[in-house]
Amino acid sequence: MKNKFAVFVAVLAFTVGSALAGMKNPMVGGNEMFPTKNIIENAVNSADHTTLVAAVKAAGLVDTLSGTGPFTVFAPTNEAFAKLPAGTVDTLLKPENKDTLTKVLTYHVVAGKWSAADLMKKIKEGKGTAELTTVEGGKLWASLHEGKHIMLKDEKGGTALVTIPNVFQSNGVIHVIDTVVMPN
Repeated sequence: MKNKFAVFVAVLAFTVGSALAGMKNPMVGGNEMFPTKNIIENAVNSADHTTLVAAVKAAGLVDTLSGTGPFTVFAPTNEAFAKLPAGTVDTLLKPENKDTLTKVLTYHVVAGKWSAADLMKKIKEGKGTAELTTVEGGKLWASLHEGKHIMLKDEKGGTALVTIPNVFQSNGVIHVIDTVVMPN
């Protein structure tokens, strides 16, 4: 009986391990992100991006980010939004601040599909820094932090680290970041 139970446990462990090893889609916010879905379809399933999704809806950008793109989105987590001064998110979500909210959100988007490897190549070509033009029209500068993590610097001198790179979508790629970047 003990041998049968041991065999059962071993088979179960192998099956679960194999299933987990077979998952090739990144996990973001506790859910698998699928490359066949667009940026919005995936983002709404991430528990770590509920603030970002609410902001995208409030700014009226759902249709844009559901479009063909391609887009590279630097997606701040809920914790990133929580780092902002108290009341900032609530203020930005008010209808009368839609233009400002749109400016902040589109500052997190770059036209094209820029993988981490593409960004690293551009950083190398730029001798340590890559200048990116955002959809908002501003600039972000990408560099390497500790030689391996992509770091963004915004127009105000703030920085954000890419914590989960290369979350590929049908219309681009998301790089999860730990801080909200801000335009001038």
